[in-house]
Amino acid sequence: MRVIAGEARSLPLKTVPSDSIRPTTDKTKETLFNILAPRIPGCRFLDLFSGSGAIAIEALSRGASYACLVENYRPAIRVITENLNFTKMQDRAELIKEDVRLALPRLEGRKAFDIIFMDPPFEKGLEKEVLEILRGSRLLKEDGLIIIEASVHTDFSYLEEMGYELNRYKKYKKHAHLFITPRKE
Repeated sequence: MRVIAGEARSLPLKTVPSDSIRPTTDKTKETLFNILAPRIPGCRFLDLFSGSGAIAIEALSRGASYACLVENYRPAIRVITENLNFTKMQDRAELIKEDVRLALPRLEGRKAFDIIFMDPPFEKGLEKEVLEILRGSRLLKEDGLIIIEASVHTDFSYLEEMGYELNRYKKYKKHAHLFITPRKE
């Protein structure tokens, strides 16, 4: 796994030694960031369930002004710290070491994020829990974007009734990226 583009281009990243964490492949990461390219420069990026930190580091490498990473798994926290230091991105990043559902309310009142990315463990319903928290928060800018990496088998039929709009669905083999925004009233 490596940084695909930007100031840290081609630098290798460590992965978390665990069967429960699925690192986003370089090809998937490249596709994701090709879609996000116009939104990244100068953005504030929130990476939930950060794993190795590769997604936030890619955003920083491509010009995001700030990234906040939220992770509570200790081996992943160590890897994120090592990856941020190795890529020299630690000055523009903040690592919050706690459960996402506890961290989000604590982030309330800070400057809002342009992009919120989440890659929770598959098939546990965490996407819906996080979207519920985000729905009642001011963490996302008015024109901001939420991206969810999820199993292709995950049901998102509840998005509209929760007040979200699915703008794009990018399917890979076993997973997909959903690009959603709060519905304008």
